Amino acid sequence: MGGAAAAIAPASAAVNPARVVEADLYSAEEKLGALLNSNEALISEICHYLVDGAGKRLRPAFVLLVHRACGGTDRTAPNAIDAAIAIELIHSATLLHDDIIDGGMLRRGKPSALARYGPAATLVAGDYLFCRAFELCGRFEENLVRTAAQACIQLTEGEVMEGRLRHNAATSLKDYLAVIARKTASLFAAGGKVAADLAGAPRRTIDTMQHLGSSVGMAFQMIDDLLDILGPEEKIGKSVGSDLRAGIPSLPVVLGVAANPELKALVGNGTRMEGAALERALRVLREPKLVAQARAMAAEQGRVAMAALGELAPSVYRDSLAALIDDQLRREV
Repeated sequence: MGGAAAAIAPASAAVNPARVVEADLYSAEEKLGALLNSNEALISEICHYLVDGAGKRLRPAFVLLVHRACGGTDRTAPNAIDAAIAIELIHSATLLHDDIIDGGMLRRGKPSALARYGPAATLVAGDYLFCRAFELCGRFEENLVRTAAQACIQLTEGEVMEGRLRHNAATSLKDYLAVIARKTASLFAAGGKVAADLAGAPRRTIDTMQHLGSSVGMAFQMIDDLLDILGPEEKIGKSVGSDLRAGIPSLPVVLGVAANPELKALVGNGTRMEGAALERALRVLREPKLVAQARAMAAEQGRVAMAALGELAPSVYRDSLAALIDDQLRREV
């Protein structure tokens, strides 16, 4: 496989990243819907409430595009489809658990499962989704199952690390990067690695696709952190400043605290930020220079991801991965 990274031009205007794996995504969506069903009606209801028709299926699309870009065929596609579903199930489980931890009352523009069903039922539904994911993974080779398990281990460690750093004005950029590498990027990295492996790619390409996934996940989280500050609510599907209220050390907060003593005092007071304090903090965090700095950091992760694509032979799937990366970096309010 070859090709220079510099030759890969983002093609968001010309390519719909999901469309080129539309058949694979359709199969994944059908099977995913069936896996949300349980013998207990309440579990089914909560799982469908969260997952049905939600978002653009970024993670499954990423897995399926990597699989095809690495030479995956219709023969290997069923395994890649199962891997994509497993990644989405794990992600969905973490959303349910995150809302319990954060007290999140709004998710994807509607009341969260926590708000609608309460913490106990939401917790059990999240556990159910994790189990369904590993039911799918169980038939894969040991190394692939281990990859998925290690991603889940990192997810949990990232969650605890983030909790430990809440309301901590001394949280460093290094701390922040360590959290999102575990909590967000690990699942993208696992998806890239497994997809390439299932396609029969050589070891070097498998490792590169793991690094690709990590960079995509880092960039995605950095932009998500910015949108949490910038809003508006109808665009981001949750209350503006949700992370700030909860004391979560997002990228704008970490960068802002380092440069603004007033913000440092607001963030480090150990209580949930509301009212005038929240509005003041949001004004500081929306300063153009700080926003530009955060976007530049996300763009650097995007450049790393584009460089990884240079390992792949030219194809519509590689172009679509480039478009997917560019789409994530360009997300706006």
